[in-house]
Amino acid sequence: MIVILTGAGISKESGLNTYRDADGTWTSVPIDEVATPEAFARDPVRVHGYYNSRRQKLLSGEVSPHAAHLALARLQRSLPDVTLVTQNVDNLHERAGSPRVIHMHGELLRARCLACGAEHVRHEDITLESPCPDCGTAGRLRSAVVWFNERPLHLPEIAEALRRCSLFIAIGTSGSVYPAAGFVDLVPGHSIELNLAPSAVASHFAEAIYGPASETVPALVDRLLETYAAAEREADAAAGPQA
Repeated sequence: MIVILTGAGISKESGLNTYRDADGTWTSVPIDEVATPEAFARDPVRVHGYYNSRRQKLLSGEVSPHAAHLALARLQRSLPDVTLVTQNVDNLHERAGSPRVIHMHGELLRARCLACGAEHVRHEDITLESPCPDCGTAGRLRSAVVWFNERPLHLPEIAEALRRCSLFIAIGTSGSVYPAAGFVDLVPGHSIELNLAPSAVASHFAEAIYGPASETVPALVDRLLETYAAAEREADAAAGPQA
């Protein structure tokens, strides 16, 4: 099994800011003002405005998948057991054609009702007047992203995939946000980091490839697919002619 973890770095070339780089989102927008449950309780209008603007940008023509997203989708479609986990809340992997994506930090294009707990796809702005499509309660919708001080999603499923994987690949991650930063220490197989520069946990990886994701990821996918094809050819040759 191959497990791939993607972070904000893979979406940067698509026009979305990273969070922790020198020009990242958290250098201009304080985390505790827009990305915590406490911030939402204190000033829901500001929090809604922040996520509404991010949602509008994601849905605009300015943002689209690039070669790295497309390459990962090709890998998932070509090999039988590839698990794609993302820390990103955008939908670029899905738009590139990935058949299944585990969003451990939630999704920007979904909303959750704090009154009934229901989640639904949401492309429109959320305001204090927005009613829940399920229960009809107004003023209780929030973005379905995982905020700081909240537990990431799908952790048991991710942990099981990491336990069984023979190859772990981290792409565009800072290595400073846990539990994702610790995933590399859970894998029994080979590990590769792809990034513009070494992450905070770069020394934990067996192999590193540095450069733009739009270049490094397609090259790695080509390498993996050729390795897989060569292994299949060897297996067929060892099996001999079939009756």
